[in-house]
Amino acid sequence: MAGGAAGGRVASVSGRVASVSHGETSCRASGQPIEVHELGTIDYLTAWRRQQELATARAEGTGPDTLLLLEHPSVYTAGKRTEPEDRPRDGTPVIDVDRGGKITWHGPGQLVGYPILRLADPVDVVDYVRRLEQALIRVCERFGLRTGRVEGRSGVWLAADGERPERKIAAIGIRVQRGVTMHGLELNCDADMAEFDRIVPCGISDAGVTSLSAELGRDVTVAEALPLVREAVPEALEGTLPVTECDVRKQQEAPAGVTFALDPELR
Repeated sequence: MAGGAAGGRVASVSGRVASVSHGETSCRASGQPIEVHELGTIDYLTAWRRQQELATARAEGTGPDTLLLLEHPSVYTAGKRTEPEDRPRDGTPVIDVDRGGKITWHGPGQLVGYPILRLADPVDVVDYVRRLEQALIRVCERFGLRTGRVEGRSGVWLAADGERPERKIAAIGIRVQRGVTMHGLELNCDADMAEFDRIVPCGISDAGVTSLSAELGRDVTVAEALPLVREAVPEALEGTLPVTECDVRKQQEAPAGVTFALDPELR
């Protein structure tokens, strides 16, 4: 698999996304293809500095729109709205960052995406977040999972079923400055969900967290999910993958004859 590495991790690869038609449905200011860089496993602070350099260049018009895809070694990061009670009670170190949202965990088995791009005027941050969510909803659909949104909460969710509460499988946390985006998305693939037990993930105490592997009952590596994210994010940003409602609390049982199944390309 392109970009794959031993053990299902991601090899360092740089390249351009195949051109996606740029028109009135795009949220980007540029009509040039997004440059995608697959960085493998990279320290959080190193990646943050890389984001800052790319964002400065993009704001000054000297750099392209870029999407970084990577994994981090285990780390907790806290957004601007993090409350003291959300943090680890055992004193585990936390990196305070300049994105929105609250506290989360990054680590092995979690695919992280950082789009660094200039948004078209007038800047619509909510629309941008919805597009990132739509991309990850599409990725989950390719794996045969029915996911969506929960009103008032960002990210991608599975509906409550039986004794299990609503569960977040992907999170969004961004920053927009001078019209340029930073930070982005995380998708739990085969991450250790126990890492979330030390915190109140995203400040939400009445819901759970989950992963592709936990929901599908098999190992789904970052390397397996990465090509789908690499494809879906630019499509959502350009609008060729349109934003739909996808409210998990309003989703009804699939009509007779309609099923959700694994994409044949992933079998």
